[in-house]
Amino acid sequence: MTLPRLRQLVIASETNDTIDTLKDVFGLGEPFPDPGVGEFGLVNGVFAIGDQFLEVVVPVAETAPAARFIARGGPGGYMAIFQTDDLEGVRTKADGMGIRRVWNADLEDISASHLHPADIGAAIVSVDEARPANSWRWGGPDWNRRSKAGRLTGAVIESPDPDALAKRWSEVLGAGLAGRKVQLEDAALEFAPAETERLVAFRMNFPDTEDILARAKRAGLAVDGQTIHVAGVSLVLE
Repeated sequence: MTLPRLRQLVIASETNDTIDTLKDVFGLGEPFPDPGVGEFGLVNGVFAIGDQFLEVVVPVAETAPAARFIARGGPGGYMAIFQTDDLEGVRTKADGMGIRRVWNADLEDISASHLHPADIGAAIVSVDEARPANSWRWGGPDWNRRSKAGRLTGAVIESPDPDALAKRWSEVLGAGLAGRKVQLEDAALEFAPAETERLVAFRMNFPDTEDILARAKRAGLAVDGQTIHVAGVSLVLE
């Protein structure tokens, strides 16, 4: 198995306004509303960035897991989706580590498993195997036409025990580990100490960073250097 890729990052928000805000501030293409997320009591919008994706989910049912997530700690980083070329191997590893799979899909063009956040730690982790590898069902039809130039370069996860959490994510994903950093094929996950466990920041790269920062300020978002704070997540422009 080659190193996994970071393919999609997900924000859980209380309102659809977050979808519009991200589109306007980051100059993104039209978001894809995936009807399939209704199974989880959600509506969503999925933006294409290069061949990666930024998603916002909004709970519309009180029983939705995302609604419980927001009730516990407010909106924020909800899910990270990784692409592998050996999902069966990852499933076997997760099962052996006692990490529950809360959802599985085996479709013609993609297979996926969601790992329980209480077991993997900090967030829902989905591991997906796309066929062909450059496709991505969750991005919607013709996502490449709606894609903006750029890429997701990583994420920051906080935990009271970042060393143990980094080791767990590295083991189940089959990714490299150096200290508190999990190295993927195209991105890095950083684990930092904090009182609570949460996916707190997404790292991103765009060719028009200065324009994005200017639009964020005009929109009244909190901007700290090259970091924009939206719906409980720090979006770090590199």
